[in-house]
Amino acid sequence: MPWSVRWVGGGQSQKQCKKSSFAFYQAVRDLLPVWFLEDMRTMEVFHWEDGGKVSAYSPSEALLYALVHDHQPYARHLLTKFPQGALAVPSQSFSCCQSAPHLAMAVRYNRVRVLLRILRAVQALPPADRAGLLDRRGCGRVEGGQTALHVACELVRPECLLLLLGHGASPCLRDSAGSTPLDTLLRQLSHGPAANTRAKLLCLDCLFLFVPQDLQFAMKQQLLDNRQHWQDLLGEKRFQCLVGLAPPSLFVGAMRVLIRTISPEHFPEALDNLPLPHFLKPLDLKLES
Repeated sequence: MPWSVRWVGGGQSQKQCKKSSFAFYQAVRDLLPVWFLEDMRTMEVFHWEDGGKVSAYSPSEALLYALVHDHQPYARHLLTKFPQGALAVPSQSFSCCQSAPHLAMAVRYNRVRVLLRILRAVQALPPADRAGLLDRRGCGRVEGGQTALHVACELVRPECLLLLLGHGASPCLRDSAGSTPLDTLLRQLSHGPAANTRAKLLCLDCLFLFVPQDLQFAMKQQLLDNRQHWQDLLGEKRFQCLVGLAPPSLFVGAMRVLIRTISPEHFPEALDNLPLPHFLKPLDLKLES
């Protein structure tokens, strides 16, 4: 096939690796059948590593391509057949940080359905591995040490945010600048465009159901120093709860208790069983199983 690598001189091999890599990229982009992509990945396609190493694409690296191009059947196949390998650390040519970036990439590209599949695969891993993936910090140089939750807050992805929280991602971790996901979201509310304020407030409400009441966050003093501005932006009840001037409402307290009764294995489907009116369930999380 035209993307096969023949073992000739190093320079020629590198050139052919680039051609075969691009052919695989195009095949995933064009949503070709899973069987065809797997034949390419396992038998025909190679990529060039630093130091002159020629490598086949791992399930983890193939999943990154499936995420970028939203090839849901291919993502499903990789996560089903290689539940650990698909979430392993990719080579340095894919990620400069030696940790798996799949969750953050799913959030960045807003691949909600693939994100849910990844989260379900994560739940099957040993607890230590599970926490490492859910709370993975990105490269400090490129990603600012952000977790997937930080990315969801920065890009205002309410569905992604709720899925991550419901599957156990910690809302308390800080990025390289010392910001929690809450800080990141508050900055978006303050400085971002007003067009998606509703989505930002929805993210804030989702986040508020999972953060501990005594969470220390960097933006708190700014909220207190500019009280009127933040009250107008957030509404008085949200503002007072955030800065600790008033306890959460009975509704918020009840929702926190109810949310914690849902195990990750039944999230988000179990949300439909909560005794809430439709207008309090604004997120479309009726995803394919």
